[in-house]
Amino acid sequence: MDVNQAVVRILEETGRVSHVFGSTGQVNASMLLSLRDSKKIKTVIVRNEQAASFMACGYTMFNPDNLGVCFATGGPGAFNLFSGMAVAFSDSLPVLAITGYASKNVRGKGCLNESSGLSRTPDSHKMFSATTKKSYIVEDASQICDIMEDAINTAFDGRPGPVHIHIPKNITTAQVPNFRSIKLSIKPCLPKPSAAKEFAARLLSAKEKKENILALVGYGCIRAGAKDELMRLVEGMQIPFVTTMDAKGYLDETHPLSLGVYGTTGDPVAMDYFEKADVVLAVGNSFAENATLLFKEDLYDNKTLLHINIDPKEINKVYAADLSIVADAKAALSAILTQIDEMGGMTAGNAPAITADKKKWIDLPNQGTAKKIHPADVARAISAVAPENAIIMGDAGSHMLWLSEYMKLGKNQRYQNPGSFGPMASHTNGCIGVKCANPDKVVISGSGDGCYLMAGFELLTAVQNNIPVVWVIFDNGEFNVIKKFLLNMFNDHAYMGFMNPDYVAYAKSCGADGFRVEKAEDLEPTLKKAIALNKPVLVDVAIDGDVFANMNKSM
Repeated sequence: MDVNQAVVRILEETGRVSHVFGSTGQVNASMLLSLRDSKKIKTVIVRNEQAASFMACGYTMFNPDNLGVCFATGGPGAFNLFSGMAVAFSDSLPVLAITGYASKNVRGKGCLNESSGLSRTPDSHKMFSATTKKSYIVEDASQICDIMEDAINTAFDGRPGPVHIHIPKNITTAQVPNFRSIKLSIKPCLPKPSAAKEFAARLLSAKEKKENILALVGYGCIRAGAKDELMRLVEGMQIPFVTTMDAKGYLDETHPLSLGVYGTTGDPVAMDYFEKADVVLAVGNSFAENATLLFKEDLYDNKTLLHINIDPKEINKVYAADLSIVADAKAALSAILTQIDEMGGMTAGNAPAITADKKKWIDLPNQGTAKKIHPADVARAISAVAPENAIIMGDAGSHMLWLSEYMKLGKNQRYQNPGSFGPMASHTNGCIGVKCANPDKVVISGSGDGCYLMAGFELLTAVQNNIPVVWVIFDNGEFNVIKKFLLNMFNDHAYMGFMNPDYVAYAKSCGADGFRVEKAEDLEPTLKKAIALNKPVLVDVAIDGDVFANMNKSM
């Protein structure tokens, strides 16, 4: 068994990998033969390696036990993976990147694609070390099992994240003298009992004192699978809840305690109740820019902040916590619930002081008069037609804001926007990985035309591999959110417009179906048809660029 075969065998044996995403080059071409022979792993070859890294992120985004895997040749191919590694690092996604590397005996001589850092070549090991939890170089075939074991365990340990392995060209086909199955030792991050007891006591005290409690649900709850514990707590104590944009839809937005999204584009009722809240229970939340009104310094003044996060570095990073727990969100909430039971159990107590005209953006008329289709109506239509368990992916841009504001998600539907690193095109491509991990669910990408033009050639990848995703393109021919940013600052803008192709003709040339929508009344029928086709589809929607998403504070 050579190194390539050993890598594939180990990935198979983990039970966490059904798809891998990548491209080829001289340094790693031999790995494709081993992948071809796998009976358990499907290989998806992309048009650009950056897309492979985004797909690997998507593969584990809604499936925390999955290991996202992407691969590329050395040098330029490897460098194209950096954006996805940064997404995985920022958004706590367990991703393994495998790239080629120069053979040891030719390093420093300027061989093709060299990135050893010698003789004025870039140093990919330093670069990957800066964008992952750990980067490795396999210098001997006998190391491969140990390195794969350490890498995969590191990806899942504590706060999950990406790891990277360089495999030099001469090592890829070297025989492994000591192959063994690897051991996964992923230890749960458990809370201190004393901290859970303090949280329970403070929550019970707040209820007894008739203080207003608000649960702020962050993306860490998704990674932890903490939905049952969250619902038991908020329903048992009648605690209204809001989510960050990153966690929108994780808890049913039709629930009577749901106040929608809190933050820069937050729902009016969410913003109203946050102002009244005496105690904020922030679970799996890192207090990103969108969730803090651009890091508003006095946001938590005169409030008690209870913060749960798996990463100790997130505690007190932005706001000082009155009480904190460093633990997996599910484990922390479970421990708090146990302590509450031991203290006599929870009683609903006073009803939450939710404003009588409880309103989310979706309950209010569209803001601004659109000459073309209003972007809010596109989001409403997606929300209306998306079936149970559907996953909607919003890419970076104004369309992301419209989706977060004007979709109402229930029926176990899910939504995800790019996180703090937030590259354009990440979810335009990442949705392919999401679909590979969730073949039984409808996956819809809400993509701006700017995002789609950065990455749309992966439609060919979806067609070639029969991966049915519906891409809804918010087509306004401009970088709309940056236009708004410039208008706010200077009452002027420049270089915001660009040309779009005929997306319907493009889709058909790729072997996909394409539709153009120019009237609001055609949105829902067209989207229903696109979903029913169960194949890759582009839906190009002509939206107005002169209406802007609601912002609670100017950018």
